[in-house]
Amino acid sequence: MSTPSSGPGDRLVRIGAIVFLVGALSTLATMAPLFLGTHPLPSVFWSLCMLMGVGFLIAAAGVVRSVRAGARARAAD
Repeated sequence: MSTPSSGPGDRLVRIGAIVFLVGALSTLATMAPLFLGTHPLPSVFWSLCMLMGVGFLIAAAGVVRSVRAGARARAAD
């Protein structure tokens, strides 16, 4: 079996997904003390929650890059 080659934006989508997951995990870690009644985490963790949006933007850039490459390939045919 041959493995399919990666497209132009696939790496950006993967990186965006990883960054999004790190942001999601930090969001869960930040919100847990609020429900458990313990002391809140330092503000660094609140800043890490912003990685969800950054990861989403990186993944969206990868999707746009793939779409543009596909459009160029169809225009060349």
